Parts: sequence; C-alpha cells; structure tokens
Amino acid sequence: MSEKIPSKRRSYTREFKMKVLREVEAGKSQAQAAREYQLGESSIYKWRRQFAKYKAKAFAGRGQAYSDAARISELERKVGQLTMENDFLKKLLQKLADES
Repeated sequence: MSEKIPSKRRSYTREFKMKVLREVEAGKSQAQAAREYQLGESSIYKWRRQFAKYKAKAFAGRGQAYSDAARISELERKVGQLTMENDFLKKLLQKLADES
C-alpha cells in the first residue's frame, strides 16, 4: 500500500490574488510583486489573464467554478442525451401507432 504524498502546490485566496493584481495595476512590476510575495511571475500572468477574461467571476472557487467552457460542455452533453431519448421515443410511438 502506498502512502499519499502531500501536495506541495500552494493555494491562494481570492483576496490575496486581487491584492497582488491591484499592486501590479498600480504600477508595481510583475517581477517585483513576484519577488515580494514569493510567487512565480507566470502565476501573476495567469491571474491577470483569468481576471481579464472572467472579471467578477475570477477566482471564485477551486479552478473550475468560473469555467464557462466546462459548463457549456456539460450542457451540450445533456442536449445530446435528450435528443437521443426524444428520437427513441418518437420511433417507439410511431411503431405503436403502426401496430394499432
């Protein structure tokens, strides 16, 4: 049996991310903010992209709470499933109508 190794990935609150982004917007360089908060510059860059794309919904949860693409995919799968069910029921009704 293997033991689960604890994750080294750090997580940050929405408030922390917004604080860092406000400082960068106010004129602090990304490199300076990254050094000050011991972050990777790529993290700040990613946060800026996410905030630009999702605005108030950004950083709402554990990564996928604001994901429109995931929601669209889920709804498309549901539409496909319902379409198949409708087609099946239509054929069944037609078959019953033909027999009577």
